[in-house]
Amino acid sequence: MLANLTPFLLHWAITALSLWLASLLFRGLKFDSTGALIGSALLLGLANAVVKPLLIVLTLPLTLLTFGLFLLVINALMILLVAALVRGFHVSGFWTALFASLFISVLSIVIGGFFVGGTPDIQIQMPSSGQWL
Repeated sequence: MLANLTPFLLHWAITALSLWLASLLFRGLKFDSTGALIGSALLLGLANAVVKPLLIVLTLPLTLLTFGLFLLVINALMILLVAALVRGFHVSGFWTALFASLFISVLSIVIGGFFVGGTPDIQIQMPSSGQWL
């Protein structure tokens, strides 16, 4: 069971670290307490796992029309949604959320690359006969 929990906790910690660093970089992003930071990281992960895919599907024509740039708006909306739901997490406006979401995304990828190392947990192997069917 702990093996399944470790990637979740690692991703949660990386998101919390990225949010904390973003709050230091952007004046319009502020946390009142450590609890608000940890809760925001958890809720942001949940929103990105549940709400964001629904928004992507619903706005697919607009996303295709803008060559995927509308996904940046969806990322900013996820930050604003979390800020509206978590007491103690404040975002001054849309543009702060947009640039903070860019920063958080890039930083999470970079930090995650150091911890995960890019090696997959499961390797696909060819059957011994050389044919799939």
